[in-house]
Amino acid sequence: MTSTISPGDADRALLEEGLSKLGVSGGNEDGSNFPPEQILNLLIQYIEEIERFNPAYGLVKVKDRRELIVKHILDSLAPAGIFSSRPVKRIADIGSGAGLPGIPLAICMPGAEFTLVESMGRRAGFLRDALAVLKLPNAVVVEEDLKTFSRHVAETGPFDLVVFRAFKPLENRLLRLLFRLLAPGGIIAAYKGRRQTVEEEMSGLTWKPLSWDLLPLSVPYLEEERHLLLIQAPAE
Repeated sequence: MTSTISPGDADRALLEEGLSKLGVSGGNEDGSNFPPEQILNLLIQYIEEIERFNPAYGLVKVKDRRELIVKHILDSLAPAGIFSSRPVKRIADIGSGAGLPGIPLAICMPGAEFTLVESMGRRAGFLRDALAVLKLPNAVVVEEDLKTFSRHVAETGPFDLVVFRAFKPLENRLLRLLFRLLAPGGIIAAYKGRRQTVEEEMSGLTWKPLSWDLLPLSVPYLEEERHLLLIQAPAE
């Protein structure tokens, strides 16, 4: 498959080099991952879909394609190696919006099942269209808010991992709803910025999770401080 990425090869090279820096290479010997070229082309198709609908839907705030690649695509994939190293099969992306981080992760982790949860109708529609264009069989869209979705988890089954970039700051009610989605020992993974800000958020909670960790993330070409907040549910 040949990409039609525009304005030229610079954006493709930027994305390809960023994926290499993150160790997102695909092509496992057991065939569980897409080959690198397919990952690259799927991500480019996804970028083009965002750019096509962004003026009408307001999916992301970016000034150009480079910013979209760095601040959204590569940022979404920065913890992919962390997720892939864990036994996670069912992943929920809460407040998915434009499909970030769920769609880039689904492209790079085809062995996992992704549920993209989005309450806004137009954005949920975009997500469904994007999945159809990309032909991603391992992702589905649920058009519900978190509170409603958490009530249905008994029907859909619990998740091994819940990810989000959407909620700032963390609050007690949010964490309680997210914990309802998790299987025993499951993990909440929140994409965050400065360590000091995250530590202040956690110290402000009156309902304290039993176990949490804060891992530094390195996003290629991004100078901003980024961290992944991991909150683990009890094993039983």
